[in-house]
Amino acid sequence: MKKTESKPREIKPRMLSVDQTAQYIGLATKTIRNRLGPKAKKPFPIKPKHIGGRVLFDVKDLDKYLDALPTT
Repeated sequence: MKKTESKPREIKPRMLSVDQTAQYIGLATKTIRNRLGPKAKKPFPIKPKHIGGRVLFDVKDLDKYLDALPTT
């Protein structure tokens, strides 16, 4: 019987940092940061989670928002 080598599976993170979120949805990091503040004129439509002092976005929330956007 031959022993097959298994490659370690890549773990995709469920929570993304602001930088990763910007890259994921195609916006500038600064745009997201400017819309997260309490005085933002146009708040970011997806509420982040705060975990251990970090601002993180759930990939499921991002996908739900993007799927709901109208197509042109």
